Amino acid sequence: MGRDGRRGGRRGLRLRDQLLLAGALVLVLVLLVGQQLPAPSATAEPDAAESDVAVDPVQAHVDRAGARLARWMRPLAPGERPPQFVLFSFDGAGSHRHWQRMLAVAAQAEARFTGFLSGVYLVPDDERTRYRPPGHAPGRSAIGFGGSRQEVDVLIADLMEARRRGHEIGTHYNGHFCAGDAPGVGDWSRAMWASELEQFSAFVDAARERGLELDPVRGGRTPCLEGRWSQAYPAMREHGLTYDASRPTDGIVWPTTSHGMRVYWMPSVEVAALGEQVLLMDYNLWLALNGGRDEPERAAEFGEVALAAYRDAYRAALDGNRAPLVLGNHFNNWSGGGFSDAIARFMAEVCVLPETVCATHSDVSAWIDMQDPAVLDAWRSRPPSGLR
Repeated sequence: MGRDGRRGGRRGLRLRDQLLLAGALVLVLVLLVGQQLPAPSATAEPDAAESDVAVDPVQAHVDRAGARLARWMRPLAPGERPPQFVLFSFDGAGSHRHWQRMLAVAAQAEARFTGFLSGVYLVPDDERTRYRPPGHAPGRSAIGFGGSRQEVDVLIADLMEARRRGHEIGTHYNGHFCAGDAPGVGDWSRAMWASELEQFSAFVDAARERGLELDPVRGGRTPCLEGRWSQAYPAMREHGLTYDASRPTDGIVWPTTSHGMRVYWMPSVEVAALGEQVLLMDYNLWLALNGGRDEPERAAEFGEVALAAYRDAYRAALDGNRAPLVLGNHFNNWSGGGFSDAIARFMAEVCVLPETVCATHSDVSAWIDMQDPAVLDAWRSRPPSGLR
């Protein structure tokens, strides 16, 4: 499954006529890849002759995204179609450049998303022994640490700016120990998960004096989507988590409940360009395309395949069971950045479409909680979307 992406290390058919509505915005984003995008004219500061009150463009974007979500924060009427939620998320969440880029894209697209933070990125390199990973030597991490104190401060500023804009910060836990780093999280006991969660909270608490405020952290995604859920979920629940976004499944399906945790399933869907079913995560698309080899000269090709896969999955859910579309990503530059380009382009075009809301996992949980289960059951009972 996916590997964490930071500082360049480890860290799909088109939407027919509706996507023409967003074409101009996509063109702007393609031309301004990696740059802070200007506020649209609708939110520009009024002429001084018209008003003496300056308009904060960031707040205007926050208000627009909030208003798009607020229109749906109510119980559905019998027979009413749910909105098509799209859940963008980024594992690791430790790259300043990628934070700046995705915050800018989301502002233009009226979108909210979730960053799953690796707690070790809050720990400067020279303090690495503060981390005592379950089953491993103190100071060890499969993805490194936060760099210098100055780099940690930059990350804290990015996280707080994301929160100011309405995005959610969840947990990607700490050391990112997968099957190849035994004992990986797939083998951890409940006690080991409890230790990992306590340390994540400790890293967050220690960063408070540097300006970080993340409470409450409600959910997360495990490294490499691994875990013994009978062990992991009780520990997560005991530490205040309410949802998990780690488990793969066939097709796009509605969240379910396991051991008291809401499970946002990662969909494996048919990818037309590959003629096979692939987990809808950037890393897994990369593996399916070329085995995960670094081929930056193929960035545009890979980006088009990924974008087409996202578009097809959206259309399948929209026309099918309307289950929230969960997209797993990383802040990465794998194979020349084609996958990062694809997710930015898709966010720009899909989030402004009718009956569509790009929201956080906690946003969608709040919406589900206010629904009459009997009304949702008709949609939950439909077949998974995105399969042949």
